[in-house]
Amino acid sequence: MKERYLNVAQVADMLGTTVRFPRRLVEERRIVYVKVGTHVRIPESAVREFIETHTVQPRRPGFARRKVAA
Repeated sequence: MKERYLNVAQVADMLGTTVRFPRRLVEERRIVYVKVGTHVRIPESAVREFIETHTVQPRRPGFARRKVAA
């Protein structure tokens, strides 16, 4: 299957954010990107990997918080 390269607006749509967030990810080099002239393209696989590595799993059922002493 051929890799899709997304623009910043498409990545923002995938993540449910504004375009500022993927731009910041690129600026901080927290996500893989390709520079084509002045255009930035982000591989769809990199977005999926970013989502996967930043997904927080729920606590196991029955996990009780520690009580704080008053």
